[in-house]
Amino acid sequence: MGMGMSSSSRRGRGKRTRRAAMSEINVTPLVDVMLVLLIIFMVTVTLPAVGVPVELPESRAAAVEEKPDQITVSIDRAGTIYIEDAAVPAGGLPAALAALDRGGEPPLIVLRGDRALDYGRVMAVMGELGRAGFTSISLVTDGSVTPP
Repeated sequence: MGMGMSSSSRRGRGKRTRRAAMSEINVTPLVDVMLVLLIIFMVTVTLPAVGVPVELPESRAAAVEEKPDQITVSIDRAGTIYIEDAAVPAGGLPAALAALDRGGEPPLIVLRGDRALDYGRVMAVMGELGRAGFTSISLVTDGSVTPP
């Protein structure tokens, strides 16, 4: 009996068993990478372009695509003007606009104005932009589904 057991154990060890090739693709790493990319995309898209808190008016206008060389001008509820994130001192808008490096063609100006602002304040800023040579101005609004 002892011989039978040892011979059977030798047979199992002595034979080389051939494993079948894997015919499945492991998709777990692919799914992990795609979920991470999705999260990164969602976080970067939902971040506001400029850190100035402005409550935008609503409009059904089509969205304007962003350009890399655009300059964002914001006017908050108190009437303070910001170029990108930097506040412009009172009466200093013409000097701040003159200091912007244009490098040839004037860049697109994206104007964000708070909904509580007086229309005259927004038009005064637009007038200064035009006077400084910035003729391409886009007004930013929040989307709306109901017509006025």
